[in-house]
Amino acid sequence: MGMVAKLSHLVLIGCPKGVHFGTLTYFCRPTSTSTSTSTYSLCNKPHRSTRQILTSIVCSSSSTDSDSSSQISSTAKIRSEVLTPFRSVRMFFYLAFIASGGLGGLIATSRLIGALSNPSRAPEVPEIAQGLVIDIGAVSIFALLYFRENKAKNAQIARLSREENLSNLKLRLDENKVLPVSAFRGIARLVILSGPATYILEAFKLSEPHTEGLLERGVLVVPFATDGNLPNFNFDESEESKDITTKRRRLWQLSPMLVNEWSKWLDAQKELANVPPESPVYISLRLDGRVRGSGVGYPSWNALVAQLPPVKGMWTGLLDGFDGRV
Repeated sequence: MGMVAKLSHLVLIGCPKGVHFGTLTYFCRPTSTSTSTSTYSLCNKPHRSTRQILTSIVCSSSSTDSDSSSQISSTAKIRSEVLTPFRSVRMFFYLAFIASGGLGGLIATSRLIGALSNPSRAPEVPEIAQGLVIDIGAVSIFALLYFRENKAKNAQIARLSREENLSNLKLRLDENKVLPVSAFRGIARLVILSGPATYILEAFKLSEPHTEGLLERGVLVVPFATDGNLPNFNFDESEESKDITTKRRRLWQLSPMLVNEWSKWLDAQKELANVPPESPVYISLRLDGRVRGSGVGYPSWNALVAQLPPVKGMWTGLLDGFDGRV
């Protein structure tokens, strides 16, 4: 749908010299003009039907999404290796020990069968059986360790993939600037609020006494109204409150773009945490973009101020991933 919307915008509002899409050129003519704007409509029909064009666009978009998902997965795997650099080494040795124990068990089994079928080798049976039990025990232990390690690895990669999906979601900074969440890494600690308009408005009021402390710690709020009715924030416009009002606007300046994508990501997070879909939640991010904490209800603004270090100082950047948990 995003690609279709872009084409619609490109065709209806564009340069009169023509719009190029693949091998097709759409020539436009002005339908109305004014001193400030010009609107164009299609003059010449393309050789292919609109249905064919949209079909090719959807196919191209799906291919792009698939490539993006693959890229996100590989990025998550790389980040997982960085966070746990010795996990692959441990898993390799676990497999090696499993293979060694399995081979030893096969050899011991064949020897045991031969000893049981030959009465003259009966004294060897206890020793061979003891070795077989040791091999089976070793294989079982290392198999358990391997599967636990692999489960932890898959859980970590899944979490990192969700964080990468979050990093690709778009935020509106102002009327002329839209940025992905990843653009705020190393700059701001985002706190995402998801709930009805009443929840967002109450969180806005509760944050007021902590505005300066939150900004000093790089906190920026992303309000996502699940009922589609983002409340109008009432800022004090009096002269004596001008400074604090400016800071309040900075704290609450972000707004989500492509709300369907945001809603899909938040619903997935709630499902994983076994939280009812209608429950208001908050998600707090670290400076490095990773999720540092989440919960149902209102975030503890005073805890954020108390636990987070200021973003300015000699240690800025070194401790981005050690923000703790609310």
